[in-house]
Amino acid sequence: MPDYQHHWKDGTPVHLPLGKIVCIGRNYAEHAKELNNPVPDEPLLFIKPATSAVHVTRPLHLPPGQGDVHYETELAVLIGRPLTHASASEAETAILGYGLALDLTLRDVQSRLKEKGQPWERAKAFDGACPLSPFVSADKLPRGNIHFTLHIDGQPRQAGDTRDMLNPIVPLIAHISSQFSLMPGDVVLTGTPKGVGPLAPGQTLSLELEDLLFVETKVV
Repeated sequence: MPDYQHHWKDGTPVHLPLGKIVCIGRNYAEHAKELNNPVPDEPLLFIKPATSAVHVTRPLHLPPGQGDVHYETELAVLIGRPLTHASASEAETAILGYGLALDLTLRDVQSRLKEKGQPWERAKAFDGACPLSPFVSADKLPRGNIHFTLHIDGQPRQAGDTRDMLNPIVPLIAHISSQFSLMPGDVVLTGTPKGVGPLAPGQTLSLELEDLLFVETKVV
């Protein structure tokens, strides 16, 4: 069984269970463009189960025989209060912390599913599909735009900024809560910027959130 547990940056545990990971697709226009996907009229939501979560600092194991595994670096939001049909102010006060995540995607599998008009879970929900970093308390992050980056083997691959999101964080969380409840310990992944691509064994990934959080992992 997976042994994932939320942690703060200093290593202390967050005493909340991980219930689900709610993701939004195509929340950056340039990312939608690079995959030749239309920008949706409303948030495109899907869920990764708790069993997909692993600590990002542990080696990344690529599923064999499934084709390309793409990285998608995302800002992760840790929910601290129950939310159902929440207002924007309620959604904002429910944000407990911020971290980084890799929305790992079996791209060849996803492409086949999309061609058939089928759900994406086979491509998005496998064990280990959501490496998560420790979290930084929400009050440590800037009130304005939040910036994050991914480097692979020292080369810049992705740079995200919340000002470029089609659905900003607080309205997004409020919208999600109007569709299904969010519970303490749930995580919201807020979309990936352009620059996604396949992973290969031996690569070292370095993720940074502002100047507050830096984590590395290696593909095996």
